[in-house]
Amino acid sequence: MGTARTGRSTAAAAPQGGGGGGRTKLIAIVAAGAVVVAAGVTGYLVLGGSKDDEAGNGKGKRTASQSPSPEPSVSSSAPEDNPRGDATEKPTVAGWKVVVNPKFGTAFDVPADWELESTDVSIFMEDHADDDKLITSVAAPASYKSKWCTTDSDKDGKTEDTALAVAGTRGESGAKSPEQAAVTRVPWYVYGGYTQPDKKSITYDKKATAYKTASGVRGAYAWARSSNSPQKGKCASDGKALSFAFKNSADDIVSFDFYGAKGVNGEIDTKTIMKILSTVRLHGDPTES
Repeated sequence: MGTARTGRSTAAAAPQGGGGGGRTKLIAIVAAGAVVVAAGVTGYLVLGGSKDDEAGNGKGKRTASQSPSPEPSVSSSAPEDNPRGDATEKPTVAGWKVVVNPKFGTAFDVPADWELESTDVSIFMEDHADDDKLITSVAAPASYKSKWCTTDSDKDGKTEDTALAVAGTRGESGAKSPEQAAVTRVPWYVYGGYTQPDKKSITYDKKATAYKTASGVRGAYAWARSSNSPQKGKCASDGKALSFAFKNSADDIVSFDFYGAKGVNGEIDTKTIMKILSTVRLHGDPTES
């Protein structure tokens, strides 16, 4: 993921921001205060929505302290661990795991070897040139090979981990339709995580494709991909992303988002991504709207 890096620090409170684009960072935030840094882009600027990952009213730019923390942990240590407390939920694909996001009233399944974060965790993409510009995010995510690549990109003595792929959900406040939300959202994951500050290496769908999941949820999805990304470094690669936007039970537009490295060993193939997408479903009433 470009020069994506993962560090750890503490947050004064659970931030509510967007994502970035510049020196790729990705920030996972736990309500308890742990922050994980790693990749980044912009979505709210185009959507005209909030800078946070909520479906309804935005709460403005998030703030957080960045003091080091000794050993915070936000990822499950083993594939079978489930920090969500939703072990009773049944996957629609035998042998897979359920990824529930009560905030948006959504759920989807991922293969058994993916790692689940707590529902209090959000992953933010941030502008490399401006650490305060948070541009897109996913909430209650699942990661595949969370330590796929480890490096110390800024030579500060702290290593950062980059995941091979991530999937989660978010709100699309400000979007006029699921089609608009999907097309607007998806290129920013590739830009922030794999190509920034370059945009020329990105191609993306200009028109969303109508889609109905196995449970009957109707919406639209769009793809974005990069080729010959100019980013350099040990963890640099091209990237790809898929955004599927739809309405939850509160009639808010939300999206399921996948992004991952492209053209590398172990890359998540299209068939698997589409199988994950097919499991997207509504899960009760959202706790926030």
